[in-house]
Amino acid sequence: MDSIKVLDKGYVRLVDTMGSDLSVVNAARVSYDKESNSVDEKDQRLIAFLARENHSAPFRHAIAQYEVYAPLFVARQWWKHIIGGTQNEMSGPNFPGLDPYLAWNESSRRYVTENEEFYVPDRWRGKPANNKQGSDGFVAPEVNAALDEGLQEHIKESMLWYKAAMADGVAPEMARLFLPANALYVRWRWTSSLQGVMHFITLRDEAHAQYEIQLYAQAVRDLTSQVFPVCIGGLDD
Repeated sequence: MDSIKVLDKGYVRLVDTMGSDLSVVNAARVSYDKESNSVDEKDQRLIAFLARENHSAPFRHAIAQYEVYAPLFVARQWWKHIIGGTQNEMSGPNFPGLDPYLAWNESSRRYVTENEEFYVPDRWRGKPANNKQGSDGFVAPEVNAALDEGLQEHIKESMLWYKAAMADGVAPEMARLFLPANALYVRWRWTSSLQGVMHFITLRDEAHAQYEIQLYAQAVRDLTSQVFPVCIGGLDD
C-alpha cells in the first residue's frame, strides 16, 4: 500500500487493513438490530457522534497495520500507546485511550548489525522560555551550523567505536552501546484497532506534541483516511 516520507530518512507505510467505515457503522447499529449496506449521510453523522462522545467500541471492529521507520526517540513516544493498550480490563468508552487490539514488533540491534542510519535535523529548535517540555523557535544560524557539525562528528566517532567493537568480537547487543541511541533509526510494525489509531492521531497530531512525532501522526492520518475517510474525518468534529 501507500507510503509517506517523513523527516530526512523516515517513512510510514500502510501495510494492511481489515474493515471499513461501514464496519464501524454496523458494529454500532447492531445494538438496535439494524444494518447498513453503504455509508450514507445518516451513517456519517453516527460516526461523528461516536467519535465526539468517545463511544469507542465500534471503532475496534476495524484494524490497520503500519510499517514505520523513525528515530528511536519517536518510537519510544509511540510505544506509550502500546503500554496503555495492554490494560484490557479497563478499555471502554470511559477509557478511550486504552485499546486491547495492539501489536508491536521492532527491529533489534541484537540481530541487525548493518545499515545504520541516524536522524540529523534540518534546524535546531530553541528551548521554551517557561523551561517546560517542547521547543520555541530556532537557534541562531551559526549555532545551528555548529550543532549540525557536532552531531555529524559524534555519529562518525560513535560508528568507529561500534565497528571496532564488532571487529574485536564484542557481542552486537553490547557493541550497540556506542551508537547514538536517540538519533538511530529503527523500523517496526504497528497493528492497532481504528480506535487506537484515532487516539494516537488525536494526541500526537497536536500543537503540544513533539514536532517530529507530529509529522508521523500526520502521515498516519493521511494514510488511514484513504481507507477510513469518514471515521478519520470524524476526528475534526
